[in-house]
Amino acid sequence: MHDDRAAVEKRLDRILAERLRPAVHTRTHPLDIAAWHVPGEPVPAHRALHARYTPVHIGHEWGPAWGTTWFRLTGTLPETWADQPVEAVIDLGFDLDRPGFHCEGLAHTDTGTPIKGLNPRNTHLPVHTPPGQPLTWYVEAAANPLILGDNGYRPTHLGDPPPWLDGGTTTGPPLYRFTRADLAIRDLTVHELVHDTEVLAQLMHELPTDSPRRHDILRALERMLDRLDLHDIHTTAPAARHELTTALHRPAHTTTHRISATGHAHIDSAWLWPQRETIRKVARTVANVTELMTRDPAFTFAMSQAQQLAWLKQHHPDLFDRVREHVRTGQFVPVGGMWVESDTNLPGSEALARQFLHGKRFYLDEFGIDTQEVWLPDSFGYSAALPQLVHHSGSRWFLTQKISWNQTNKFPHHTFWWEGIDGTRVFTHFPPVDTYNAELTGAELAHASRNFTEHGHATRSLVPYGHGDGGGGPTRDMLARAHRLADLEGSPTVELHSPAEFFTAAEADHRDPAVWSGELYLEFHRGTYTSQARTKQGNRRSEHLLREAELWCTTAHTTLGHDYPHDTLDRLWKTVLLHQFHDILPGSSIAWVHREAEQTYQHVTAELHELIDHAQRALAGTGPGTTTFNATPHHHDGIPALGAGTPTTPAATTATEHPDGTTTLDNGRIRATIDQRGLLTSVLDLDTGREALAPGQPGNLLQLHPDHPNAWDAWDLDEFYRHQGHDLTDTDRTTLDGTTLTVHRTFGNSTLVQRLHLHGHTLHIDTDIDWRETEKILKAAFPLDVHADRSTAETQFGHIHRPTHTNTTWDAAKFEICAHRWLHLGEHHYGHALINDSTYGHDVTRHTRPDGGTTTTARLSLLRAPRFPDPHTDHGHHHLRYALVVGADIGDAIREGYRLNLPPRTVPGGNAVPPLITLDNPDVIVEALKPAEDRSGDLIVRLYESRGGRATTTLTPHFPHTAITRTDLLERPTGEPRHHPECITLRPFEIRTLRITRTGAETRGADPDPTR
Repeated sequence: MHDDRAAVEKRLDRILAERLRPAVHTRTHPLDIAAWHVPGEPVPAHRALHARYTPVHIGHEWGPAWGTTWFRLTGTLPETWADQPVEAVIDLGFDLDRPGFHCEGLAHTDTGTPIKGLNPRNTHLPVHTPPGQPLTWYVEAAANPLILGDNGYRPTHLGDPPPWLDGGTTTGPPLYRFTRADLAIRDLTVHELVHDTEVLAQLMHELPTDSPRRHDILRALERMLDRLDLHDIHTTAPAARHELTTALHRPAHTTTHRISATGHAHIDSAWLWPQRETIRKVARTVANVTELMTRDPAFTFAMSQAQQLAWLKQHHPDLFDRVREHVRTGQFVPVGGMWVESDTNLPGSEALARQFLHGKRFYLDEFGIDTQEVWLPDSFGYSAALPQLVHHSGSRWFLTQKISWNQTNKFPHHTFWWEGIDGTRVFTHFPPVDTYNAELTGAELAHASRNFTEHGHATRSLVPYGHGDGGGGPTRDMLARAHRLADLEGSPTVELHSPAEFFTAAEADHRDPAVWSGELYLEFHRGTYTSQARTKQGNRRSEHLLREAELWCTTAHTTLGHDYPHDTLDRLWKTVLLHQFHDILPGSSIAWVHREAEQTYQHVTAELHELIDHAQRALAGTGPGTTTFNATPHHHDGIPALGAGTPTTPAATTATEHPDGTTTLDNGRIRATIDQRGLLTSVLDLDTGREALAPGQPGNLLQLHPDHPNAWDAWDLDEFYRHQGHDLTDTDRTTLDGTTLTVHRTFGNSTLVQRLHLHGHTLHIDTDIDWRETEKILKAAFPLDVHADRSTAETQFGHIHRPTHTNTTWDAAKFEICAHRWLHLGEHHYGHALINDSTYGHDVTRHTRPDGGTTTTARLSLLRAPRFPDPHTDHGHHHLRYALVVGADIGDAIREGYRLNLPPRTVPGGNAVPPLITLDNPDVIVEALKPAEDRSGDLIVRLYESRGGRATTTLTPHFPHTAITRTDLLERPTGEPRHHPECITLRPFEIRTLRITRTGAETRGADPDPTR
């Protein structure tokens, strides 16, 4: 018999598809179907059970985009089917290639209890009712449109909020056709034969052509096919299966790669669907995996994102009770330790800290679990501040997958130490399988083994398996493969492990991992620093308003005894944290998501303004005059940091219009000249006599580029966008209003107004844009007369240096970078900073000047206009603020960045408000001042060293207190209480959280469990 592998594989594929898989279900019995089309938003099961249903038949078309249809399925098990393995098979109109991006269903009992989800790869329902007894299921079916479909990245309005949300009646055509509803007997032997065959065939395909093991499997499969009578599969399946026994029981070699398979279902908290649909996706997935746990005690499932479990608790308490039970058995494993799988480039310092605080507290409160792994497989790059936050939250391990998406450079490690900006290291794994939605196929496992870079140093990697985003998670088919691959020659071994079991074994296995220092920059999705500017501005403003609300409400509570709004601020924080999810804040979701986000931020802003105003008016008193509040961590204009008083008068600015159409603004610190085009031609530092701008090159030059990424429109900014573009130098008019110069421009379909004014060493530029462009990116350029081989950008709790040159492919790949409130460029003892109130994307380049020197040009990415997944991204009005700080060092950049984002507030009443605490070193920043989470009356202060060097400061509370105790992020003590003003020494960029015990606070209802 000659080796015709291709012929055997072709024969095998056809028999599997056309004969074996269809034969898993033998006799069938139809169910009766009735439908109720919900006339609006989804309704809970108790309402659907009492709706008026209409009988329908197979082929029934249902589901306008985003609509919901409830199907009632009824029937009776035939008497002759007693003691048979029976299940219901339901097909709502599934496309087998689109799990998670298609219609989905959740089946309920006739009392409304969820049973399990129905998805393209998971179509069965368990049957436990004896013959002759009526069977009834209610299926909530969601008509989610296929947005990322065969048309790729073409603009679509399927992601717009449906018209009936605003009271409209048009719902659109049906998207799906109900194709199956049967009771069916499952032939268990045929089912097992299918999996035996698939596992061996997939393994054979991955083995070398000259491998004896490959030929061994080929012959076994050939014998199996010869034993199988395709006209009598059920009778001949046992003998056919017997032919594979030997091939399936050859043990793996002792040196083979070892894989920990962790059940998972990556569920985006919003993306190509709104948040309300995520709530339902979570319920379907949890119903599936908990049902699977009852059938396979070895199955473990890891679920991240505390927010999603909080939704489950709120909307499906019965499912949440199932989760609790399986958490106790160790099968359901909460992981991640964050409120959501957050973006980590864009959230501010305290917000990223609160992701851990609220995420880990939820797991502790609900399950008594202190999660140890941070689970961020899909976020778009990872801030170098994360390792310290992971450690400070009490966690040990970090997992990501997304770096496998790099466009230019292959990341060199899979298991390594990741070192943050402060020197903290966290044990990190980057699964070599290169997916977080694995199916445990032979191809995936072979790729994981071949791709693993630590061979010779380590032997283990993790594979997260399961259909995500509403695809239903792991399936019984995946588990069938896992059990067969536990110890199989030619394949990596597969063990069903929790993440903690993997990480514990991997730490012991790899005794000397490599170290990667600094950010994990994703060489992809760089447009997410800019897309959906209103979402980003809503986040930035909310973060700073939360700081103000906590500060002034804490001050009023501590000094005046006012009630502190614990519950309100807890809710508002969690709302902001949810919107930092890695497809919301980065701007990569459908229009519906971002329109809702904009409305949510408006409500958050209004509530926080009310809290701030109420606290400030109470603190300012009712006397004559006014009081100005300074929420920044620095003294400004005579007002103390974190306090209030009467400001000093700033230096006056003079404005001079010249005959040639230029205008000069001068405040004695800087002198700015703006030409008739509205462009900066000079910004002179009057303290040093240095010119900030490069010779002959205008500043605040707006530049418009075409923006046509190869794919992933809202996500990507491809380097070739720079190859085309033009400068916006045409001006409608310029006007001088006092000491503010206003520039009006029109370009394309858009209009823009900029107001330029001075304060201290800072040139402020306030911009209003009516943005109507499509597939364009708008940049603001500042060519600076400094020789800077690196830029310095604010990140959480510190800053990061990046090269401005392109010496290596790693340097060149960072052609777009993320900065928070400021970006600094300088040479020895002199530099400049660009600060902003809501811009994150920047780029820095160097160019040769005629005199042989170099110009360093920094640009802010103001707006983009991608067409997918939201075809009208950012169209409309925007108000942006940015500024050039002249002659600035890093400390100036930090100070002015806070100042722009936390402007002073003036209210009636003349009381001075001294700060609750003071520090005597400006390099140490107070990032948060708030009551303790346990509501004991103690105060929490979060500090960090901001300059990148060691710093010592004395913390002095200005209220009665008994002790100061060092804690972790969850406010659990990590040191002994100290009973005097705290003298603190911090490492570079170190974060320090301190609990200040107020006098008498220990008697005011402290939570006895500090981990709660």
